[in-house]
Amino acid sequence: MGWEEKAAKAKKGHRPSLKNWERDGLYEKFPPFAEFLLSPSTNPYSSLKIDSRTGRAEERSWSLERARQKRAMSPPSFKLQAMQLDNDGSSEETTPMYPIVLDAKDTPPGVFHEQYEAKVIPCVIRNVPYGDSSSTSGNRATTFDEEKKDCDDNTAISPSRIQKEWPAVHRWSLDKLINDPDLSERGFKCGEDDDGYTIRMKLRYFIEYLQHNKDDSPLYIFDATFDEDKFAKRLLEDYTVPDYFSEDLFGLIGESKRPPYRWFLVGPCRSGTTVHIDPLGTSAWNTLLFGVKRWVLFPPHVPKSVVKGRKLILPGEDDEAIHYFTTILPRIKRRAATSGGKGDYSNFECYEFTQYPGETVFVPHGWWHAVMNVTHTVGVTQNYCSKRNFDEVWLQTRSGRKKMACSWLRKLQEHYPDLARRAKALNRRDRFVMWEDDPEAQRRYRKKKADKERKKREKMEQKEKERARKKEKWGDHRTTERRKETHS
Repeated sequence: MGWEEKAAKAKKGHRPSLKNWERDGLYEKFPPFAEFLLSPSTNPYSSLKIDSRTGRAEERSWSLERARQKRAMSPPSFKLQAMQLDNDGSSEETTPMYPIVLDAKDTPPGVFHEQYEAKVIPCVIRNVPYGDSSSTSGNRATTFDEEKKDCDDNTAISPSRIQKEWPAVHRWSLDKLINDPDLSERGFKCGEDDDGYTIRMKLRYFIEYLQHNKDDSPLYIFDATFDEDKFAKRLLEDYTVPDYFSEDLFGLIGESKRPPYRWFLVGPCRSGTTVHIDPLGTSAWNTLLFGVKRWVLFPPHVPKSVVKGRKLILPGEDDEAIHYFTTILPRIKRRAATSGGKGDYSNFECYEFTQYPGETVFVPHGWWHAVMNVTHTVGVTQNYCSKRNFDEVWLQTRSGRKKMACSWLRKLQEHYPDLARRAKALNRRDRFVMWEDDPEAQRRYRKKKADKERKKREKMEQKEKERARKKEKWGDHRTTERRKETHS
């Protein structure tokens, strides 16, 4: 079975209701859009803001050089301020232009934590994989006392923090990956079926699919379990977690109990992720090693209905990432620009930018974002919880991961007693009862688990009945032959 058959099977499992993956002809329509984004004359950063007081729309774009000159010196207000003239006579807003562009070579972790992460400001950090001065040396295990010391004493760049470039810089091109003996025969997640079960393809088949497919919105490797494969886990040796994001409080729980948090990404041109907020109040970092991505960010105050483009998607239209960037997002911006700053579009803001190899995007908790692969891409992303976003993570985890929150609180009490006190204070403020102290919640959990197991058994029984029906209709020998033909 070649890559075409493997891809067809994966697509059928991932979106069984979509019979024609090429129905919108985006393979032919997308290149002009991509060429525009990649053109040297196109500014990679742009924004649209609506002043609710005046209803005026301010749409701007700026170059990388201009972005590097900007620094956010105060917490974002998410409000338009008065316009003033630059020295060259051009109009310039007094509010920062997001994302802020930093360079790992001259930005200590402490500065990032205080001026950007703590103030919920999105950033693009350049040169992290290329021997930057802000990454821990290797993916070595550290004690939480060591980690706390590193995070508390990181306001200056020291020689001990300087590391060599990531091996991924040389290993994560498509040509290298398809010929990598550790990876090419490993199956990576490229989708899920309707029951939530993982759909995998061997990397060598997927890269062939990536290079030859004409799908509107192709399959996308977004794999969080590569570390469980004895060969694929070598990917952990190919990159290191930058010191900007090394404080990982969910790490207290242990790898087996914590939620999924790191993903290896291989994305064909036109694939991507639809607009969303990262789960459990976590922040995220995304480093691109190969190719080009396009991002859009919305601040937390922009309503979900606006961000999702509800009432702007026509019947029968798809809402995958490529449709969002090429069709839905322009409609959202036009509606915002003509809204007069009224209703849900009051104080509307969105920021678009292009990410290039070697750049790391920091997405603060609560920010809406969507990503589209302008070219074929390879990268890595991780979600994390630090002291700066602990409150929001705790509030969402205690209700979204009730059993895990109990274990986490006990670990916090041991390693971070100040954060444990903070968590308990938030519980008292909200009169929140932890799962292990709530018999009714435990009863509901047991019932939900039993219902899930019952439905799983019923589905398996239904499959067995279907197999028996086919055997009765075709005969046992014919059924065996057909199964062999299917898997040959």
